Amino acid sequence: MFGLYEQLAPGELFRLLQRQMGMKVRHRIYSARLVIWMMISQRLQARGTLASSVEQLVQGRFDPLLSQCKRAREKNIGLSTGGYCQARQHLPKLLVSRSMDEFVERLRHRLLESASPFAHRVYLLDGSSLQLEHEPELVQAFPPASNQHGKSHWPVVRIVVLHDLETGLAERPCWGPLNGAQAVSEQALAERAMQALPARSVIVGDRNFGIFATAYHAQQRRLGVIFRMTAVRAKALMGRSIWQQSDERVCWRPSRWDGKKAQQTWPADASLEGRLIAWRVGRGKHRQWLYLFTTLALPAEEVVEIYGRRWRIETDLRSLKQTVRLQRIAAHSIDMMEKELLVAVMAYNLVRAIMFQAAQHAGIDPRQLSFTYARNIVLDGYPKALAAPTASQQQQELERIIRLVARCRLPQRTKHRSYPREVWGRGYRFPVRRREKN
Repeated sequence: MFGLYEQLAPGELFRLLQRQMGMKVRHRIYSARLVIWMMISQRLQARGTLASSVEQLVQGRFDPLLSQCKRAREKNIGLSTGGYCQARQHLPKLLVSRSMDEFVERLRHRLLESASPFAHRVYLLDGSSLQLEHEPELVQAFPPASNQHGKSHWPVVRIVVLHDLETGLAERPCWGPLNGAQAVSEQALAERAMQALPARSVIVGDRNFGIFATAYHAQQRRLGVIFRMTAVRAKALMGRSIWQQSDERVCWRPSRWDGKKAQQTWPADASLEGRLIAWRVGRGKHRQWLYLFTTLALPAEEVVEIYGRRWRIETDLRSLKQTVRLQRIAAHSIDMMEKELLVAVMAYNLVRAIMFQAAQHAGIDPRQLSFTYARNIVLDGYPKALAAPTASQQQQELERIIRLVARCRLPQRTKHRSYPREVWGRGYRFPVRRREKN
């Protein structure tokens, strides 16, 4: 990961972006390139604190990223976290945003050079929510949830992500408030997220995105769609009840309900040409109907097979929120929260890139590898690779890491779990302080 970051985010890239933004390029210890990597390293480590990141800097782990300033040449770097903390706060959000876009674009081209050729790039679409710190600025921008018992305590932000089906890379997420007067829907965030995708890409979404507005917006962006529809909406679009498997061409026009909130986003005669596939999936008593709307010309069996892999984004979100520790963002301002979110996606993509290379080396699907195991192997092995005296020995260590990651395969379960998959909340009870008797 460190080597990939060095190659894909060179110092010239940051100097160019700073000049485009009208910023002065100064030689200091905590340059933008170094600060972003230290934030990435924090996200990937279980003990991701400011002190641990500065400690690695002092020990020489990040020497290739240091600028040629006087203190760096003299190895006069203090262990205090104050300088790093201020550098994180003063790092422009626009610089982080642009560097992430450039980083993901370079990483995508690097991986797709060796990937199997696809006529279309397929992206999985889904949404989730993240918890923030209870700070006045964050509470006002992202109000907590409320019910009949009152307001909750923690601010909540809604995000929508797009992940590449083959490589697992995450595109730039879009976010907004989940509650309050300025609350934004997942469908609106999805329309914003689509703008970064290349033309002729394919988006796969569940029933939450199987509405006319999202599909029409994708068509305007020259994107293909495979959206699951509810039974009510599918039967209304077909104009009759569906009793058997079918694959029919339909012309989707917005209903009166669809146009209530989006009358200005499409013309009055807006329509969408596509196919409605009704398919029976599952076995035994678990069989159910699957209604898919698509604008692709692929066979129905292939469309159903592609949608069957939509579940992968659920495990991707789990890795993003748990392994990269994005479930709760410990930031005290909106600016810092957004920078932490973007850096976390960069950290996630670095691990995914290593997993994709390892999967190609082993000739397997990248999703068959464990994200957590891959992260741990890379974090434990890269210091030894950096300490190698020669380039050939360093390359041997890197190849050994790739081979180890390729062995982190997930188990193939042939039957259902014998126990329910439930998670109980942890109790944070502390012992009651007892008054000592004299």
